[in-house]
Amino acid sequence: MARSALLNVMVQAARKAARGLMRDFGEVENLQVSLKGPGDFVSAADKRAEEVIHEELEHARPGYSFLMEESGVVEGSDKTHRWIIDPLDGTTNFLHGIPLFSTSIGLERDGEIVAGVIYCPALDDLYVAERGKGAFLNDRWRLRVANRNSLDNSVVCCGVPHHGRGDLALFREELSRIQPHVAGIRRTGSAALDLAWLAAGRFDIFWERGLSAWDIAAGMLLVREAGGIITDINNKPTMMQTGNVLAGNTNLHKQMLKLLKSE
Repeated sequence: MARSALLNVMVQAARKAARGLMRDFGEVENLQVSLKGPGDFVSAADKRAEEVIHEELEHARPGYSFLMEESGVVEGSDKTHRWIIDPLDGTTNFLHGIPLFSTSIGLERDGEIVAGVIYCPALDDLYVAERGKGAFLNDRWRLRVANRNSLDNSVVCCGVPHHGRGDLALFREELSRIQPHVAGIRRTGSAALDLAWLAAGRFDIFWERGLSAWDIAAGMLLVREAGGIITDINNKPTMMQTGNVLAGNTNLHKQMLKLLKSE
């Protein structure tokens, strides 16, 4: 595929931030973080990556607003455009030397996501999408969601609430309803990467509660441009507000809605 100037800007920012992340990831793998503490080390890596992305995007598109995981809202003079950024999605994986983490950049125009980039630097996998132009992996493969039409041969991806955060009892209840009906359940630890893999047909369904806008902005567009459907768990287009997400192809999405709404 030939990338637009807009996507080139986003990809350049993601790749530049990733170079720093991979240097830091190498230190984590070598356990060279004991003096500062691994949690502080990863937090610093996260912030450095966000600063790089912010600087690159601000230089390329002056005046755009920002919503970032670490720095929050930065209002720009252009109120119609907003970058939505997660510099390091999958921090727990990163901390433990697990190479499943990603950088996610979405661009919102007048309240609609119009471009998205998700980059997994450890695998060198680059997922990009623009509204109406499709979704692609590594500029070569056009993405399509899986076409399975029955849950019993589908792999479902989910997020699991952390201890003391999120409704673990509700998750266990939902899992008990879903697990008997599906071929398998997976959890990677990076919601952005989960949505990218769903768009690529690797996962058939994804559901998770309690996400933030920066976790899902880019992935939401990837799923749509790959022919999938993404809503909140009440089948409404309010994922960015509620943080509750259900995504897949049309048939599986309907079947999962019924299971999630079961009494």
